[in-house]
Amino acid sequence: MTQPRILIAGTQSGVGKTTLTIGLMAAMKKKGYKVQPYKVGPDYIDPGFHTIATGRVSRNLDSWMIPEERLIEIFLRNSQGADLSIIEGVMGLFDGHRKEEGKGSSADVAKILSTPVILVIDAKKLAQSGAALAYGYQNYNSDLNLIGVILNRVGSASHYQMIKEPIEELGISVLGYIPNQQQLELPERHLGLVPTAETPLLDDYIDELAEVILKYLDLNQLYELATETNDLELGEENLFIDQKSKTDIKLAVARDEAFNFYYEDNLELLESRGVKIEYFSPVNDERLPENIDGLYIGGGFPESFLEELSNNHSMRENIKKMIELGIPTYAECGGLMYLTEKIINFDGKEYEMVKVIPGVTAMQDRLQAMGYVKANVEVDNILLSKGQDIRGHEFHHSKLSDLPKDYEAAYTLTGGKGADGRLEGYVEDDLLATYLHLHFANNPRVVDNFIQKCEEFSGGVIYDEE
Repeated sequence: MTQPRILIAGTQSGVGKTTLTIGLMAAMKKKGYKVQPYKVGPDYIDPGFHTIATGRVSRNLDSWMIPEERLIEIFLRNSQGADLSIIEGVMGLFDGHRKEEGKGSSADVAKILSTPVILVIDAKKLAQSGAALAYGYQNYNSDLNLIGVILNRVGSASHYQMIKEPIEELGISVLGYIPNQQQLELPERHLGLVPTAETPLLDDYIDELAEVILKYLDLNQLYELATETNDLELGEENLFIDQKSKTDIKLAVARDEAFNFYYEDNLELLESRGVKIEYFSPVNDERLPENIDGLYIGGGFPESFLEELSNNHSMRENIKKMIELGIPTYAECGGLMYLTEKIINFDGKEYEMVKVIPGVTAMQDRLQAMGYVKANVEVDNILLSKGQDIRGHEFHHSKLSDLPKDYEAAYTLTGGKGADGRLEGYVEDDLLATYLHLHFANNPRVVDNFIQKCEEFSGGVIYDEE
């Protein structure tokens, strides 16, 4: 059976695509549909809103980091049991990796997954020119199935008709409009939207969005358009091996208001191989879970919880002792920051951290790194061997400094912001800490290598405070 699906794309960033998509997901759920949400690209924040709106965990679809067959597998696996899959695009419809024919763009994902596209147009300062815009996006790439338009920030019903009629003359369905309502905008800060854990009254906000969508959009027509697609076929390779008895290691994963940037499929790739995941909170818990064989600290916003993290002395000491005992530890972006000597906030105030990485992290006013990168492994580590390659993504405002001259870097990077060949990350024994965000589906051997290192660890050693 063909899985109904739709991709919501924007003409550019800032057209209201995320707000509209969240409301659409919630509205379709209110109508009784089981909605599976997705986000194109390397985004951790938007999927959190999707998850709350639908009650199903949102997944990332990144065609630059994930090969096509694996991307299809992730989509089909997670769409099981859903009546409708809604994919939120990234930036403008065709915006992707400039050197690889738009890989990673919303258009690229739509083509790989044979998904109809609905284009969001900001109509605030438009009239008939909206039709020219729609025509251009429809005809820029003939392989793309752009079948509908939603007009956002419309001033009035007559304004809507002024734009709608010439677009429909092009054979493009106009599914409705959203009035210009600034109170429905989501709050933002230095890395984009404020995460769900820090956004108050979120359920009420999403409910209000859903009511606006139900009032102004033709959702029955949208669902009909979502069925106009083709079957997808799985490749021969299976990412998720589903052998629960393969390993019995226990992995402690930091997950709370400070650390919550994880690709859900990374965690499920580990679980599919038998890994037992136990979550803990560096902010709220006194110590790590007992009898663990590995440690995974993902990204997030530790800079927003520096006082709480610093004041949790028992957790910091417990993590430090376990790493000193040799527990395999993978720390990514915010996790790296947490493991340094201290973090200096935007105001210059210093907060002591775990102190296993001999360096200092300081928040900067300017973005320090952003974009896709290719990483070549500099030294054997818990995920990969020297000389191997992997793709990832960087996006951070902090800067790591004061490392010793003889430290071992994890990767040599190409692409993104900065000179090609720059060093990145920190490796010491079985600790790998890096700003680089990885999707394990890019190179599944990282999952097996991490598990092997955890199995080799003596395991179950917990530091008891005297």
